[in-house]
Parts: sequence; C-alpha cells; structure tokens
Amino acid sequence: MQLAIIEAKKALALNEVPVGAIVVKDNKVIGAGFNSVIRDHSVTAHAEINAINAASIITKNYRLANCDLYVTLEPCHMCAKAIVDARIDNVYFAAFEPKTGSIVSVDNFFDKKFLNHKVNYVAGLMQDESSALLKDFFRARR
Repeated sequence: MQLAIIEAKKALALNEVPVGAIVVKDNKVIGAGFNSVIRDHSVTAHAEINAINAASIITKNYRLANCDLYVTLEPCHMCAKAIVDARIDNVYFAAFEPKTGSIVSVDNFFDKKFLNHKVNYVAGLMQDESSALLKDFFRARR
C-alpha cells in the first residue's frame, strides 16, 4: 500500500485527486497508476484503470489472473467492473469512499452473484495516510 500512496502523491503533484494503485503478481509490482483524469482528458483515467492497463502491457494479456490490486481509495463501479473483467484475485484498499465506493460504501459490487469472477477484498489498509492526502487536497481547493 505504501507504493500505491507514492502513486497518489504523483497525482497530487499534478493537482489531480490523489489516488494511486499498483498491481502485484508473485510479490512483484507489474503495474502502477495514479489518477490522471484532468491531464489525460479522460473520465476513465482512474488510478485502478491506469494500473491495470500498465500491468496488461507488461504481461501482454488483458487478463491479470493471480494478481492483486492495492489502491488508496475504494474503487467506483467503473473500476470495480474493470477489476472483475481483468480477473484480479484480491483488492486491498485504504480509504472508504462514501459517495461512490462500490465495494462496501454504497454497494457490495464484488458480492454480486451475476459476476463471472470472484474478487476478494480487504478494506482499511493505511486508511489514515490515504484519507489525510485526500482531505488535505480538498481542503486546499476550497
């Protein structure tokens, strides 16, 4: 999660919402990403999507079986669906997102029976550090 926080700080340096993510396979980082929706002019440029895309390029496969995703903020529905479609096994997230968090906050998306892949998840890892980054970012913008 510390590496995901480093990615979030990259977003912060670009005045983007500070969210970072990494994809890990066999204890090795194979993809990293940070939120870049403003820089990239793309609503899909969330940290999770960017990390998944980076890992897919490295593995030369859009399926990321036997991989884990670490992200500093609870994924939204768009990112949760990408995680399922990429076949990521486990998601570890830091801060909860009470407005759009699809894993536990506003929905339990990974628990839906219609999904064709089961994703396990753990919430709250390094929550204080991630929450502080986000709170400081939004406080500075007000």
